Amino acid sequence: MSALFNFQSLLTVVLLMICTCAYIRSIVPSILDRNKSGFLGTFWKCARIGERKSPYIAFFCLFMAFSILFCT
Repeated sequence: MSALFNFQSLLTVVLLMICTCAYIRSIVPSILDRNKSGFLGTFWKCARIGERKSPYIAFFCLFMAFSILFCT
């Protein structure tokens, strides 16, 4: 089943994208900083969310990991 039709999978994909973009921006910021608009600007926005809301993102990553491991 596609991640678009399963809400838990969609949330997992979004969290992984936010965490990955924030990590890439911390290692090589020039890759994401040059594309702040358009389709590739989505990755820059995900990196900003991951940087600014990192305690909340970390909590939701732990919550999703727990739910995937023990509730599925």
